Amino acid sequence: MDLWIATSNAHKLKEFINLSFSSPFKIRTPKELDFYSSPAETGSSFLENAQIKARSLHKTLSDKKAWVLAEDSGLVVDGLGGLPGIHSARYAGEKARDSENNAKLLKMMSFKSPETRSAHYMCEIFVISPDGEESHFPGQMNGQIAKKLSGTGGFGYDPLFIPDGQTQCLADLGDAFKNKHSHRATAYKAFLKSVL
Repeated sequence: MDLWIATSNAHKLKEFINLSFSSPFKIRTPKELDFYSSPAETGSSFLENAQIKARSLHKTLSDKKAWVLAEDSGLVVDGLGGLPGIHSARYAGEKARDSENNAKLLKMMSFKSPETRSAHYMCEIFVISPDGEESHFPGQMNGQIAKKLSGTGGFGYDPLFIPDGQTQCLADLGDAFKNKHSHRATAYKAFLKSVL
């Protein structure tokens, strides 16, 4: 079965491919399409942005009987009033690199007391089935913001995020840990369980 993933993020795509290894889904991407451009993410929540992406890709596909999946995710820091939230990828600017976003997060956290370092990664997966049925699957991973960068794995804020129950940052813990415990893995596994 074809499963179209509405993302241009190579890191997220790699995670989906790894998580789909034992499933019957064949991962397809918008890069295979001649005429497709990602829609503007104008939603006010992770779920709304995932809906926008999934519906845009579904409308473009000639095969309306394919599965289409989109996700939106980010880091929610309690001490920053929920920021960076849906703006996680562009926290330090529209074209910001991960390193720039992490630098801004560290700077903002430097103004806060140690008691305000709790955070969570949030993911919303939105799916359109071959029958046109829409559903969504949330995922969350709780943790703390570290005081300095650590690790070379993962992407985004992984070098600053320490999952609950761990002493290392997500970037230190490796792909195997992330594919088992992450917010995206939790949401995607819930989707797989619902259809397989």
